[in-house]
Amino acid sequence: MRATTGVRVRGQGEERDRLGAAELGGEPGRRASLVQFSSAFCQPCRATRRILAEVAAMVEGVAHIEIDAEDRLDLVRSLGIDKTPTVLVLDSQGRIVRRATGMPRKADVIAALGAAV
Repeated sequence: MRATTGVRVRGQGEERDRLGAAELGGEPGRRASLVQFSSAFCQPCRATRRILAEVAAMVEGVAHIEIDAEDRLDLVRSLGIDKTPTVLVLDSQGRIVRRATGMPRKADVIAALGAAV
C-alpha cells in the first residue's frame, strides 16, 4: 500500500482529504481504517472506542485508530471536527468515505465500512 501524507482542507471542488500514518499517529488498516477523535472527559467516546474496536477485530485488514482531539488541534481544525466523538471511515488509500458525530451503532459502523472496502 502506498503511504499517503498531507491533509487537504475541504473546500469547493477539492479532492477528498487523505490521511496517512503521519497524520493518524499509527499505521492505517490495509483495507480500511476507523478513525475516532475523542476527548478526555467524553463519556460517549468510551462506548465508541469499544464499538469501533469490536468492528475492527471482526473485519480483517481494518484498523481502529483513536486520536485525542486536544493533542491534535491542527488536524481537528483542518478536518472541521467540532464535536467528540467524531468517527471517520477511511478507505485503503486514506480517503475519507464516511463521517459521523456522536456514538455510532455497531450496525451503522459495519454498513459504513461497506463504502470503504
